[in-house]
Amino acid sequence: MAMVGLFWIAEGDVYVGAKPTGHAAGVRLAAEGVVGLGDGQSRLFLWEDVRSLTVTDIPEKTLMRQVGVVGDAALNVVGELVMPVFGPRAGDAPPQLTVEVGTSEGSHALSAYVAAAAGYPQSEVELSLALLSRLTEGAATMETTLAAMADWGRTRADGTPRRAEREALLQEWLD
Repeated sequence: MAMVGLFWIAEGDVYVGAKPTGHAAGVRLAAEGVVGLGDGQSRLFLWEDVRSLTVTDIPEKTLMRQVGVVGDAALNVVGELVMPVFGPRAGDAPPQLTVEVGTSEGSHALSAYVAAAAGYPQSEVELSLALLSRLTEGAATMETTLAAMADWGRTRADGTPRRAEREALLQEWLD
């Protein structure tokens, strides 16, 4: 499994944001359509009905966010050593993205957890949003693009690539 832009690709499955577990919120891009996962948002939007697809509430990768992630990790270690009986601190849940699915019936908001703890680089956000828009251009475009992403995920076993490779992959899937 690997993260490329706003996408989490695990074997042949493509998610926007993090891959959910259990009843957690998530969004999967499947051959049939956009699938809302988790409590309260289990729904399928068929590709033929999807007019637009975008993401809001995307945390941007900044130096302050990176410092905050390191600081939080250090506090968690100290907290576990000093006060293990109190359990997780309040607010430990990761932030969520909002995936907006536009159909002829209106706009539908789905939630997904953020996969990048320190936020997403602006260049990857822009490429990811363009790729999501491309998926709504028609069945042939969606099928080939989503198939290329899933195929890459099936052959990738060694984790998330470096930033330059992620950007190159996003650009390749856009072309």
